[in-house]
Amino acid sequence: MLKSSKFIKWALGVRYDGSKYYGWQKQKALHTIQEYLENALSVVANHEVKVFCAGRTDAGVHSIGQVVHFETISKRNESAWTRGVNAHLPHDIAVSWVKEVPNCFHARFSALARRYLYIIYNKSLRCPLFNNCMMHFYPYLSEEKMYRAGQYLLGENDFSTFRSSYCQSHTPWRKLIYLKVKRYGHYITIDMKANSFVHHMVRNIVGSLIEVGCGKHTEKWISELLIAKDRKLAGVKAQAQGLYLLSVDYPSHFALPYSNNIEPLFLIN
Repeated sequence: MLKSSKFIKWALGVRYDGSKYYGWQKQKALHTIQEYLENALSVVANHEVKVFCAGRTDAGVHSIGQVVHFETISKRNESAWTRGVNAHLPHDIAVSWVKEVPNCFHARFSALARRYLYIIYNKSLRCPLFNNCMMHFYPYLSEEKMYRAGQYLLGENDFSTFRSSYCQSHTPWRKLIYLKVKRYGHYITIDMKANSFVHHMVRNIVGSLIEVGCGKHTEKWISELLIAKDRKLAGVKAQAQGLYLLSVDYPSHFALPYSNNIEPLFLIN
């Protein structure tokens, strides 16, 4: 971290197709989003830059609204931190906005809520065009049953049933603010917001909702899973490629841009 009293803190919005990367976090000898972003920022800043993100995404997971912050002693205009950095990034990673922020801002700890979107292509035959950006599930799914089942999860709960055994969080308690399920032709979207998520929480919830949607379990089964606090009883974890970090909420006084709109791939029939 820079020790100079002249440092400037910037927040960035970052979008990426996670298909070819081993997740967000930098790992030795593996290509990650953090690695490429830090390298590009370091070129523009002309010194080593370390970034901190709102939420680490797993291998294959995408982002439309990832937020990061970094500190620099280099004075650059906004164009340098957007167009300049993008010029040094792969085609599937891009900075979408930049804003100078006060020293008290932290991309992770200042966040109030995170919003994720999961996209399912629900048709008997697969679509070869979008293999890396959505999950294909061929039996018919009832989005109404999935929505009603998901309402059992709202509020502050112990999400141990939907928590990865590798989760490093100190507590399984999270507050799920909303969960919406909608159909657009052959595409189903599962949109959920929480104060934060335990590891694999979204994908594990989606996997269980799919079992309700195809008739394998009743809607009330989701409530029983929540009470049981046993990961082994729930559905199989949904595939990574259908998941998007859609947006992150912050206190209004930071006045950050709100990147919550998704390109309408799921509207193509």
